[in-house]
Amino acid sequence: MTATDHAIALARTAGQAAADKLGTDIVALDVSEQLYLTDVFLIASVSNERQAGAVIDAVEEALRTTHDAKPTRREGKGSSGWSLIDFGDVVVHVFTAEDRQFYALESLWKDCPVIELGIDAGSDSAAAGGPTAGVQD
Repeated sequence: MTATDHAIALARTAGQAAADKLGTDIVALDVSEQLYLTDVFLIASVSNERQAGAVIDAVEEALRTTHDAKPTRREGKGSSGWSLIDFGDVVVHVFTAEDRQFYALESLWKDCPVIELGIDAGSDSAAAGGPTAGVQD
């Protein structure tokens, strides 16, 4: 079993929204073989908690307007270095660089296939001179 087309579409929209708010090192992992609760983990890094809030808000808005998807829960907004938003098929994790290294989700799920996101290099983040998202093969 692999992630559904719907989950992959949600992950790609969420990844682009994160990149547009200067999220970096954006990776999507197909966790459908290991978890029955969700299909995809989308992981992004930010430089601070304020930016994490902006990324989470942008992801929520993009998924609502593009896919009519609403989160089932949202956790960690505030002083936490790890925020997440759960859309059922996709769970978006936004970390500060330090917390991403500490929790090492990619290492925990290293056996899961990486989903190609195809994040647009011409996005707002690239146009603003910011880093482009880490698109994984």
